[in-house]
Amino acid sequence: MFQPVWQGYSTLPDVSPAAMTPQQTRLISRLGKPLVFISGLSPLIWLCWLIGQGQLGANPVETLSHYSGDWSLRFLLLTLAVTPLRRLTGWNRLQQFRRMLGLFAFFHVCLHFGVYLIFDQFFDLRAIIEDVAQRPYITVGFAGWLLLIPLAVTSTHAMIKRLGRNWQRLHRLVYVIGVLGVLHYLWLVKADLTEPLIYAGVLTVLLGYRLWWWTRSTTITRSIR
Repeated sequence: MFQPVWQGYSTLPDVSPAAMTPQQTRLISRLGKPLVFISGLSPLIWLCWLIGQGQLGANPVETLSHYSGDWSLRFLLLTLAVTPLRRLTGWNRLQQFRRMLGLFAFFHVCLHFGVYLIFDQFFDLRAIIEDVAQRPYITVGFAGWLLLIPLAVTSTHAMIKRLGRNWQRLHRLVYVIGVLGVLHYLWLVKADLTEPLIYAGVLTVLLGYRLWWWTRSTTITRSIR
């Protein structure tokens, strides 16, 4: 789904249309992480303000669930977009933000699950098990959350070294998680599919780019041999 989390796996050099100037490099290094951190927390801060103002609408639980779910998908897709953006722009410093974005994706997914666990099911384990077994959108959403846990736990530099190549194999699950997240949203919505289809379109583009890059890398590697 965290830098080194979910980083690119090709060892071939990037062919980038633009290179960063020293000034851009310094600016991104100095301001980038604080801005990403503030951006990652701003949805929660705004939500707390809405709660304090009593502006969650007629169905607060539904509002909390949809809001946290939307931001979960947004941060997940942002994480997946870092490597393509880096390759297309030549801004290699963008890669340093993948770990933060991935962890914020996990953070918002946990908030989303927490809303379901606390306010929807009231910690009723039996009801949750029945939901997971009988409602497909709950099944795929729960599976996505479970798969994110090992990615978050193994996002440290120590775990990367310990797992070696297995770390890369494990973190490829982020693409499966992205598909599960979009399916969760598509199967949840009963009327207007506009928003989930937008997320599905963005994910399709990102997966398509990943497939194209892998095919290109494989072809070049074989030609070199």
